[in-house]
Amino acid sequence: MLITGATLADGRVRDVRIGDDGRIAAVAEGLGAEAGERVLEARGRHLLPGAVDVHVHFREPGGSHKETWSSGSRSAAAGGVTTVVDQPNTSPPTVDGAAFDEKAALAADSLVDYGINGGVTAEWDPESLFDRPLFALGEVFLADSTGDMGIDADLFADALDAAAARDVPVTVHAEDATLFDESALDGDLGGVGTAATADAWSAYRTADAEIAAVERALGGAAERDARVHVAHTSTPEAVDAVTDAREDGTDATCEVTPHHLYLSRERARSLGTFGRMNPPLRSEERREALFARLAEGDVDVVATDHAPHTAEEKGQGLVDAPSGVPGVETLYPLLLESARKGELSLERVRDVVAANPAEIFGLDRKGRVAEGRDADLVLVDTADPREIEAAALHSAPAWTPFEGLRGVFPEVTLVRGEVVYERDPATGAASFGDPVGRNVRER
Repeated sequence: MLITGATLADGRVRDVRIGDDGRIAAVAEGLGAEAGERVLEARGRHLLPGAVDVHVHFREPGGSHKETWSSGSRSAAAGGVTTVVDQPNTSPPTVDGAAFDEKAALAADSLVDYGINGGVTAEWDPESLFDRPLFALGEVFLADSTGDMGIDADLFADALDAAAARDVPVTVHAEDATLFDESALDGDLGGVGTAATADAWSAYRTADAEIAAVERALGGAAERDARVHVAHTSTPEAVDAVTDAREDGTDATCEVTPHHLYLSRERARSLGTFGRMNPPLRSEERREALFARLAEGDVDVVATDHAPHTAEEKGQGLVDAPSGVPGVETLYPLLLESARKGELSLERVRDVVAANPAEIFGLDRKGRVAEGRDADLVLVDTADPREIEAAALHSAPAWTPFEGLRGVFPEVTLVRGEVVYERDPATGAASFGDPVGRNVRER
């Protein structure tokens, strides 16, 4: 394929040639079409690297009624995500070689490239787990969430030691359950969509619980010379803790989710239990400060923590409803809309969704539009935002916490040169390619 006249994130207008090996063969001006090449005219549109979403829960095995590798990867492709990293809290949990192999067989249905993380529980088998092509260790849960995989301090230390010995990064879900406020769940919590319900979960899993756990995880990593990536930081204080630790020599990075960047407790009042996630939504003041950290460059990665549940499951009472929201399809669109409005630079968006996660996790063929890189590419018209509607999305759960917000959605998504998603901007008609996903840790 030859893509002509595309505007890159830095403003350069270039032609991009894709070779038979699925890698970018040339990025230059004035490239002419060769025999047999499909020519994709991209004048007036932006060509960006496919997003690397290092935090998804595609729910297989054990939760295919919530999401499958097929449905989840279709949603990823439609949102411009070309690599996903699946977390271990499935059923069975990915804590040994056999469980890894079971998940890897299911991942063959993926339209996009993928990584598979390994988990840590009292029953984990590190030898067989590390014998597989593991993306990272984690998400290691310092407090229970979906899957009840919370571990104690001693086991966390063992996990850091095991990972450091093998130079494997550790992704951490950092909350300290001893600092949860149980009294927040007392009394009448109201109905599913009430302010009382929304505020109760945020009051229960406190901001202090996250900040303390992040500091503890960073301290453990520093003691053991381990590489640690803090997942879904929801407070500016947690981001600052990671920044300070890195300045002190700890190999530490952090991610922030779109729901913590664009939603707050004010929005949660209309979402009710559909806005329950771990860590929970924070105050509008903290949300604004977190977004400022993103714009200023302190946030390393934006990843979705795509955690789908059915509407029926989410519609239960606060204590019974599971935590998590879908988001893999709206990652790029939300950030691109912020770039369109001048709140972020397009280069900053490219870095936090593609270039940075690829560099942090050693994906030397991903994350940039450059010669020799995989042709994981996304074509978008940044002047054409549209309203986010659950009915137009492709994740199995037919709902989104971002209903009514605006986003810039892809027209074409390629994985290693293969078209996996294409949308007619005039009619909205969309089509998907075949499952071409590969484990990014295998060569």
